[in-house]
Amino acid sequence: MRILIGTVAATLLISTAAFAGQTEGLIKAVDKDTLTLTLDDGKSYKLNAETDLEALKPGMDIVIAYDETNGENIITDMQLPDADSTE
Repeated sequence: MRILIGTVAATLLISTAAFAGQTEGLIKAVDKDTLTLTLDDGKSYKLNAETDLEALKPGMDIVIAYDETNGENIITDMQLPDADSTE
């Protein structure tokens, strides 16, 4: 019985584990109501409620690190282009 419980617990942990990924592209749209960022490839990513949405503009290059949890891509980190790099 202990083996069965351990197997079931291990299976549940594996099935709920998050997939970490990274992508980059151009911002296509920012939805402030749903806190969703859509890239030019059509994929959407959920933003953190503390994200400065005013800093995100369509057409900007962005690099995103994200976790895939329960079918949603949740942004864990992002890198925007430097404003000073246009010298």
